[in-house]
Amino acid sequence: MSISRHPAVHVLGALAAAAALAAVTGCGDQNEELQGWMQQQAREVKPNVPPLTAPKRFDPQPYLAAEKVEPFSPQKMAASVRQEQAAPNPLLAAELNRRKEPLEAYPLDSMRMVGSVNRAGRPHALLRVDNLLYQVAAGDYLGQNYGRITRVTETELVLREIVQDAAGEWIERSTNLQLQGNAR
Repeated sequence: MSISRHPAVHVLGALAAAAALAAVTGCGDQNEELQGWMQQQAREVKPNVPPLTAPKRFDPQPYLAAEKVEPFSPQKMAASVRQEQAAPNPLLAAELNRRKEPLEAYPLDSMRMVGSVNRAGRPHALLRVDNLLYQVAAGDYLGQNYGRITRVTETELVLREIVQDAAGEWIERSTNLQLQGNAR
């Protein structure tokens, strides 16, 4: 006796087909209900979009700088160099004509003041640079901005530097190094 000829198999197949048909029919009812709900929501919800403002009127302006020298042109750079050579800045002229000291090769942020001593009644600061210790006093030079020490106290070293400002002019500024605790 084979399985396909057994009457119970035919009954089970018919029942499975009926169950699948009922499931598909049940989904159809839910789908219609969902479609109805969505249509109702679409009718009830009214979008509220504010109106767009009109664009501002554009008034073109004439370009008046066409006759002027461009800021990055070779003419402008050459004029600047000629002006600087003709009248060198007095602050910088004295600095360029002197011999550089060893501590002028290092930036200030690489130096640490680790102490101070008095030698022959004159205060000296102790600076650590590249794991070496240096003694400096008022009048010595250090840093890469033509820094000259103007005052040494027990807790700080004050110096004046010559730097360029935003306009390219050479100016003096005051800077200090504070005593660093536990410096290594």
